[in-house]
Amino acid sequence: MAKKVNAFYAQSGGVTAVINASACGVIETARRHKDRIGKVFAGRNGIIGALTEDLIDTGRESEQAIAALRYTPSGAFGSCRFKLKGLEESRAQYERLIEVFKAHDIGYFFYNGGGDSADTCLKISQLGEATGYPIQAIHVPKTVDNDLPVTDNCPGFGSVAKYIAVSTLEATFDVASMSKTSTKVFVLEVMGRHAGWIAAAGAMASTKARELPILVLFPEIPFDRSKFLARVDALVKSHGYCTVVVSEGVKGADGKFLSDQGLRDAFGHAQLGGVAPVIASIVKDGLDLKYHWGVADYLQRAARHIASKTDVAQAYAVGKAAVELALKGRNSVMPAIRRVSDRPYKWKIEVAELKDVANKEKFMPRDFIGEDGFGITERCRRYLAPLITGEDYPPYENGLPAYVRLRNVAVPRKLAGEFRL
Repeated sequence: MAKKVNAFYAQSGGVTAVINASACGVIETARRHKDRIGKVFAGRNGIIGALTEDLIDTGRESEQAIAALRYTPSGAFGSCRFKLKGLEESRAQYERLIEVFKAHDIGYFFYNGGGDSADTCLKISQLGEATGYPIQAIHVPKTVDNDLPVTDNCPGFGSVAKYIAVSTLEATFDVASMSKTSTKVFVLEVMGRHAGWIAAAGAMASTKARELPILVLFPEIPFDRSKFLARVDALVKSHGYCTVVVSEGVKGADGKFLSDQGLRDAFGHAQLGGVAPVIASIVKDGLDLKYHWGVADYLQRAARHIASKTDVAQAYAVGKAAVELALKGRNSVMPAIRRVSDRPYKWKIEVAELKDVANKEKFMPRDFIGEDGFGITERCRRYLAPLITGEDYPPYENGLPAYVRLRNVAVPRKLAGEFRL
């Protein structure tokens, strides 16, 4: 019989509409294995909670509260953007993690995040090997950008894609109504640093049965001002209006972000945002058309009220699978989603090695993007369609979703002194 130890779970990076469904999967599955897993601690604000010994006792939450995480958006335990550097560069931080793990008898480490979180998880597993401390590190995939390799898609993406598809559809109907005497072009800015998956979802609003004048600007396609203006001009002349869905990560021919503000986040990434007004001004200067622009921003990744049923199921499944993999003795791995078929849509969970996931990005294949660079192909539609299919509405009270707020009771500290980040 394996020794009974405690588990640590934390959320990292930008949160999603379904990251808490993964937390639910982890915690509920761990509770079903009380013979192997003692307590499940959550890090308050991600890995920072482990470094500062600011742990949350999820055992103080009722079964009903944990179950409610499945339909509650954003990060129930707080997230962070904090990247661990190499072992030699940040030895004090790694030594601190071991101290906290030892003090709280933590043998399982579940880190719920994207590419940088996969890197952190990989380093934790390497830390265990280097120090001889028995820690099993399992990465729980999440990212709205859908840019993790190996897995067919990422939990969190399906719901943001559904939100953008619906928002593009509804906004385009609005513009059509006003185009005769008012707005001719609406520009919607969406997330996506290097990969255009979210922007591509906007094109799903147009179908063969309901063709709409929508064009998409992808990070994978260098922005060409003259070609863009020619396309907008043609759509406005043929339809009277058009909608532009632009990824925040669109670059010019020089490789520079159109929206780079010169700022950097904690991971060293360019702080993007503000490409919509840039595109809108190009439309105004080049075609003298009346426009409006909007930025989906946090709304797109927090919209649990319109989450994809597929996404919710997959988010829960990877959390559940992470615990099951740990109990099987696996380390430095990630539960990945494999598509079995498109029609009917079938998928299953497989196992990916973290060395094949960390510090790698998956971009949109060129054959997913239309030949002119402004739309998506039928192959892309077949890929996206099942990911945005199905509704999983939360319960409502007085007209609003009945989202849960956990008590998040702190675990008593066992180590002396305060650790500075």
